[in-house]
Amino acid sequence: MALSKLNTWLYLCRCLYNVALSQRISIYRQNRGKINRNAQQSQLPELKMAFPEYKDINSQTLQQVVERLHNDIECFFRRIKEGAKKVSFPRFKSQNRYNSFVLKQWGWKLNGKHLMITNVGKFKIRLSRPIKGDIKTITIRKEHNNWYVCFSCDNVPEKKLPKLDTIVGLDVGIKSFLVDSDGKVIDNPRYLENSEALLKRRHKGFDRSKRGSNRKGDARVLLSKAYEKVKNQRNDFLHKLSTQYIKNYGTLVFENLNIKGLVMNPHLSKVIGDVGWGYFHEYCAYKAEEAGRQIIRINRWEPTSKKCSNCGAINEKLKLSNREWVCMSCGVLHDRDYNAAKNIKRVGQTQQALTCENTQSVACESPCKSIGECQMAYAYQNGYKKEDI
Repeated sequence: MALSKLNTWLYLCRCLYNVALSQRISIYRQNRGKINRNAQQSQLPELKMAFPEYKDINSQTLQQVVERLHNDIECFFRRIKEGAKKVSFPRFKSQNRYNSFVLKQWGWKLNGKHLMITNVGKFKIRLSRPIKGDIKTITIRKEHNNWYVCFSCDNVPEKKLPKLDTIVGLDVGIKSFLVDSDGKVIDNPRYLENSEALLKRRHKGFDRSKRGSNRKGDARVLLSKAYEKVKNQRNDFLHKLSTQYIKNYGTLVFENLNIKGLVMNPHLSKVIGDVGWGYFHEYCAYKAEEAGRQIIRINRWEPTSKKCSNCGAINEKLKLSNREWVCMSCGVLHDRDYNAAKNIKRVGQTQQALTCENTQSVACESPCKSIGECQMAYAYQNGYKKEDI
């Protein structure tokens, strides 16, 4: 009974989103008029009078649906101003494209392992981790036939790790996901490539089923579950690896790769999308901020692969297919990725030292705990662009 009410709430929230979007579009088409978020939210009491089924839904939940539409439209105009090439206006949500709603300050109660939602019922939940801080909002999300609850908390205690002076350079790649300056090699798990046979079968079953039939819906669920498993495997791998490096090193040095540009290569786009460099950098960045660690991004034009980490000579004839090469100056045999990781570490150490030296001579009275503004000031003085920081 309670699950059916959750489905009803989700259905009504989706209908409200589509009605609010339709209202905005029709007002604009009639006389180029506009209606803002506050005006639409003020009409919600009238909606409840006209459609009694909305009376059971938390008023803040309905307000958040209108706010969600407002944020989607704001994002649309912001991307236009930023010059994005592919921008689409918010679309009407089908059943498969609207799967969550939000409860704010009231309308719910957490009692141990049970969640009570007013006018819905009582649910037993399994917490993935203890809740810390003050719960501000909860998001109820449906994926396939499973329901999840996400708690957004404020005043969460900091998780500062013991200070470490160790630094490591990380060179990401395709053959190996990562090689660090200490010589550790992390293999590329290739989750999408390993699941391609299953995905092809699921796609074939989905394409062959009749549109609008129950079999079509079942095939869609099977296909989405296969893609979800690939996503979960990749996220699990990236989270564990990023946590490992944050715990073991005080400073992580990356190349500031132009991942969006690399994905434009038709021969590499699939494998680059599968490997997840961008997510790995993102996970390391926010975990480093929580733990009090440092992240340094060096200029992408540094010749880290071509420069000998032993003597500094540059091999201009090095090709992408050369995985090992011998320095003509000192005769040292280099593994391409390991040599690049050592050069990344060296450039990061130089950049970090010069940053602190430069800023302390001008304004800093104490050693820098994080490189944020110091690194930016140094970079501007030495010809780096903002996107290279």
